[in-house]
Amino acid sequence: MNKQFETHRPIVRKMPWDGSRMSRDVLLTREWLVTNGLGGYASGTVSGAVTRRYHGLLIAALPGPLGRVVMWNHVSEFLRFTDDDVISLGAEERAGGQLDLKSADYLAEFRLEDGLPVWTYHVREVVVEKRVLLPHLQNTVHVSYQVISKGKPPRLELRPAFHFRHHEAPVNSDLAAPYKLTAVDGRYEISAARRKLPPIRMQLHGREAAFTIAATKIPQVVYRIEQQRGYAYEGELWSPGYFRVDLTEQSTATLVGSTESWEIIDVLGPEDVLSAERERRARLLHEGGPKVRQDFPAELVFAADQFIITPAGRFEEAARAHAAGDEVRTVIAGYHWFTDWGRDTMISLEGLTLVTGRLLEAGYILRTFARYVRDGLIPNMFPDGAKEGVYHTADATLWFFHALGRYLQYTRDLNTLKLLLPKLIDIAEHHLRGTRFNIRVDPNDGLLAQGEKGYQLTWMDAKMGDWVVTPRRGKAVEINALWYNALRLLANWLRENDDDASAKIYDAHAERARISFNNRFWFSKGGYLYDVVDCNGQPDTFDVSCRPNQLFAISLEHPVLDATHWKSVLQVVEKELLTPVGLRTLSPNSPDYKPIYSGDLRSRDGAYHQGTVWAWLIGPFVDAWLKVHPHDRSAARKFLETFPVHLSDNGVGTISEVFDAREPHHAGGCIAQAWSVAEVLRAWLETA
Repeated sequence: MNKQFETHRPIVRKMPWDGSRMSRDVLLTREWLVTNGLGGYASGTVSGAVTRRYHGLLIAALPGPLGRVVMWNHVSEFLRFTDDDVISLGAEERAGGQLDLKSADYLAEFRLEDGLPVWTYHVREVVVEKRVLLPHLQNTVHVSYQVISKGKPPRLELRPAFHFRHHEAPVNSDLAAPYKLTAVDGRYEISAARRKLPPIRMQLHGREAAFTIAATKIPQVVYRIEQQRGYAYEGELWSPGYFRVDLTEQSTATLVGSTESWEIIDVLGPEDVLSAERERRARLLHEGGPKVRQDFPAELVFAADQFIITPAGRFEEAARAHAAGDEVRTVIAGYHWFTDWGRDTMISLEGLTLVTGRLLEAGYILRTFARYVRDGLIPNMFPDGAKEGVYHTADATLWFFHALGRYLQYTRDLNTLKLLLPKLIDIAEHHLRGTRFNIRVDPNDGLLAQGEKGYQLTWMDAKMGDWVVTPRRGKAVEINALWYNALRLLANWLRENDDDASAKIYDAHAERARISFNNRFWFSKGGYLYDVVDCNGQPDTFDVSCRPNQLFAISLEHPVLDATHWKSVLQVVEKELLTPVGLRTLSPNSPDYKPIYSGDLRSRDGAYHQGTVWAWLIGPFVDAWLKVHPHDRSAARKFLETFPVHLSDNGVGTISEVFDAREPHHAGGCIAQAWSVAEVLRAWLETA
């Protein structure tokens, strides 16, 4: 390790576990996540049981059109003391409710060290530590075991199991058999002839390491969370045999699985890989500065790192960027199933990159998305494995202005501003004259309207089949807050570049929008803002739903709402929407309010933005609070106090996507969400 980081003491989060007092369900509902900077990952439950289709030791991010593929699903672990004395550390569930959770009998502790998972098992007099890590920018996983106690160590036997499939594919999809096993000099390759996939290459490092061929199918594996979510939940795995290695006190046994070439796999041994990853993580804290080097902020720095990726397989994009002396970066919106989304990326940019000192990567991200501007829009999302984005969004492009504004405040990178300024003007002009999905400025009042039947263009974008749950077609409150903010930012940037004439034009558009906004969105009877005006294109119709979207009229750098109304809006939002884990998406007083996010896809989508709490919204709430109460940071900090506790729940060490709207506010959705982590970290530092 670099001498500069030798004194670094790991940031540790321990998950409480006492098998004599706690339910074993805790081990099934706490999940861990390790990522590789490409969009690939490893994830599972603390118990070792697979409960989601997305769980596995290696979900590789492969070039398009493949995308993320489950390459290594599971490993069964055994400690052999004598020929007849074998202890299983197994954790799996079979049909009929047969739950084998032997790991609960021996698990003494689960913890994260600098965000990396570590299990400690006490088996008789032997103490074994297990670690999982993915070398940065490789589709490779290292699963390591070490005896940290005295006494005669046992032999370790590891049986890997596979079902090559896209990580979104149902667990009952074709097993892809027959598999082919090739073995040469301790190197093993497993491939599936019926899948156009690279093989997974495996190697066991350790004393007296060997492999025994004993192929078998593992039937009726149950994925309990898939069952709860209304999906196929029973499938098969295939295993070629098992590895064995003698554990010793002096050495570590490491099973490596990878889709990379042997030349890449062999560059670093297991100890070197661990040392390099520890140094990389110590550097993340160092570069983030003193405010993020300890405790809760440090944990969120590691959580933030999971989302920033160099996307695998976008070779044309990389070639264009490299030709310009640039790099490609983007943001995974959430694990396990999201890809990179424009809206989520721009909202998350400050919390993931700017407050963590990753300014260079922030610039990469902004310039990456700028290359994809089409008809005045940035992509809403990139489908898994795709090279081109889809553009059905009315707000992602306006969030791009916000993200660029925050980036320039941190960096004063005027070269990037000059590079992007023509695109920013093009975006504004497309919005003024109209672009895709009926996104256009209404010439009658200067407000931005949007909406096309069958599309969900705002961040409240739940859709199932033809059912758009919250269409919000018309003039949405946050869209116009963002539009005003974008116009003011653009005018200021033009002025800084000595284009006063153009700046005055956009200032005039902004002022007209501001006057119309305050005349049309203020709901005096309720003391808050309408959510949508001119609903579905019908003049003088108003949606009185009390939603958090109105906060952006206060929280953005250039607030569109007159300051005389700030306090009233904030009080209503605090009373109706605030919870300890974020903001409800709809007031409980609404007849459409749904407090529980659970059940099958239709039930979940029906509640997604109809009451369900989103953690990321605490960021704009804190911003608005501090504008109304600029000298009361201690009170603002109290709104964040639950989040350090949440880091021991659900996705250990990270922040979930959503929560139930009523106590006890169970978490749901993704176990790790980019804008949840980003906005909580940003707000935490803002209230320091």
